[in-house]
Amino acid sequence: MFSSAATPTHATHAAPFGIPALRIDELSPEERAVYATLKAEHLPQHVAIIMDGNGRWAGRRSLKRFLGHQQGAKAVQLVTETASRIGLPWLTLYAFSLENSLRRPRTEVSFLMRLLKTYLNTNIERMMRNNVRLRSIGRTHELPDDVRERLHEAEEKTARNTGTTLTLALNYGARSELVDAVRGLAEEILHQRFAPGQIDEEAIRRHLYTAQMPDPDLLIRTSGELRISNFLLWQIAYTEIFITERYWPDFRGLHLLEAIADFQRRERRFGGIGKDCGEVEEDPERMKVTVR
Repeated sequence: MFSSAATPTHATHAAPFGIPALRIDELSPEERAVYATLKAEHLPQHVAIIMDGNGRWAGRRSLKRFLGHQQGAKAVQLVTETASRIGLPWLTLYAFSLENSLRRPRTEVSFLMRLLKTYLNTNIERMMRNNVRLRSIGRTHELPDDVRERLHEAEEKTARNTGTTLTLALNYGARSELVDAVRGLAEEILHQRFAPGQIDEEAIRRHLYTAQMPDPDLLIRTSGELRISNFLLWQIAYTEIFITERYWPDFRGLHLLEAIADFQRRERRFGGIGKDCGEVEEDPERMKVTVR
């Protein structure tokens, strides 16, 4: 922040308050050049980003780690504004993991909490100007009281905005999310509002932190690491993944657009058969397999 399956049934999720107005004229010349190559009608509805590399960015420059986190917070601001300008409905950023709070030095965790509070204090007006709606997911009730209060205030103030919904994953872990979802289902069963035999994918989905948003179409990970790091494990079952070697503090709206351009060159199959996979064999005699 500041760190051969069956084809699934997909629920339809609209943007929170309709289609946001585009502000393409506010893009930089470089961003407009890339945007001009995109099919605007096929933009992803939801982009999720694992923001990685703040510490290494600082280390490469012989700087303190906290400076990497500060630059990472700036990248959040700039990328969110580009997302808003192109009308991206949903942007989810992995800002602070559950593991961060357990495995990082206490001084670094304290700094990240102060940085989050500063980000919220200084960026609410920018969010309002850019029509950005702020949400959060994770075990946010475990955050420090002052941070949690400021986060709630920011969510309340931006709740009526109709553009990009920026979701910060804070004190988040996908496995803990699934644990919390199972607990929610267990509560329903305990109070006889639900029978075990009725549990299906939709029942689980509505107990996830992300129940009110669509699954990500595109997952971006910065810094070149080839792992998911316990992020949205349920939701990214059919998500396209884009890896960049660029550290998060150097990531900008231009690079978001480049990732979307790469996404649009792919064929999404959701477990089905692609256009270039040949004809389906329909002759049952020719499809027989002999076991010796």
